[in-house]
Amino acid sequence: MKRSKIFSLFVLFVMFGLALGLAHPVFAQSAQPTSTQPVAQQQSSDPQSLAIYTTYPSQVIGFGEVVTMTLQVQAGTPQTVKLDVTDLPQGWNASFRGGSKIVDAVYVDGVNNSTVDLRLEPPADLKAGKYDMTVVASGKTGEAEMPISLTVKEKLPPSLALTVDGLPAQQGSPSSTFSYNLNLNNQGGEDLTVALTADQPNNLKVSFESAGEAVNEVQIAAGENQSLVVKAEPLINLDAGDYPFTIYAKAGDVQTQLQLNAQVVGEGSLSVTAPDGLLSGNVYAGQETPLKIVLANNGTAPVSGIQLTSSEPTGWSVTFDPAQIAEIPAGQQVEVTARVKPSDKAVAGDYMLTVSARPLDSKTQSADFRLTVLTSTLWGMVGIGLIAVAVLAVGVAVVRFGRR
Repeated sequence: MKRSKIFSLFVLFVMFGLALGLAHPVFAQSAQPTSTQPVAQQQSSDPQSLAIYTTYPSQVIGFGEVVTMTLQVQAGTPQTVKLDVTDLPQGWNASFRGGSKIVDAVYVDGVNNSTVDLRLEPPADLKAGKYDMTVVASGKTGEAEMPISLTVKEKLPPSLALTVDGLPAQQGSPSSTFSYNLNLNNQGGEDLTVALTADQPNNLKVSFESAGEAVNEVQIAAGENQSLVVKAEPLINLDAGDYPFTIYAKAGDVQTQLQLNAQVVGEGSLSVTAPDGLLSGNVYAGQETPLKIVLANNGTAPVSGIQLTSSEPTGWSVTFDPAQIAEIPAGQQVEVTARVKPSDKAVAGDYMLTVSARPLDSKTQSADFRLTVLTSTLWGMVGIGLIAVAVLAVGVAVVRFGRR
């Protein structure tokens, strides 16, 4: 009986051990990590996978508009990739184009992207709505799809608008360059190439700039705005007055225009000279000598509030009559007398006298006069008299002593 119980206990112990041994590998297997990444994501991260894409897969087009999309095809290994469009709406025509030819496949070298154009032509009786289709690329490393969505609706008719920032009239001097900031807006539903022209006023050259570059036409997308700079540059110094001109922006049958104006404000131009144009003269030491000076306004506006000053040698004195001039009209001149008195001790020779004229609202103008100091005529006569007396005295002495 004891042996039967011992045997039964032994059998139970063995069975319990076997049960533990079987349970351990089942528990280890359930602890193995499993991937939760979707299959599509795993395939897209594969460097050998095939891919196709375009920058704008969803577009809005108008009735009868043919759509051309540039597609990029890439793959990690060299292969030939076949192209197709599935779910093409009824009446639509799709074709792939490369190198100006119709193609149905493209070769990918495994390093660089290959480019191909997809041309989509809608039917003549197209109705407004949304049209979906799919581009399929098939190669030896798999297949790639790209959905395309085209929304067809009535587009805005072509329209251009041209406006100016600030005032359309700019002021400047006779030599100023006039600058205007314009905004050209494409208010239609189509992209436009806009030609820019302008009336050319007398003695003015009109030009256009965009982003700092000279242009005569610009590309403007539908609904977009283009900033322009218009410059009117004088070819010569202009007379005071208004110089209107018109800017034209034209794209096919669509045109807009804007009138601008360059307002030239007169500018005085003062000069200091002499009546005969010779900036020289003779003066006498210790004596006041009048020197004629001409102030001329060669500009297109009056010069006012002119004050005369001088820079002369030490010991000299200079006064002006008049010393101030209220105004010199454009194209006219005024004569002034400068009374110059050299020093009593001035030695004969050439000296420099600078005469300056300073208007209220412009730069000081100066002229240098070369003055020659001569010996006084009185002293010359005295000298001649002394010489005559000396000669007479010598003659008398010769006559008197010669008789003896």
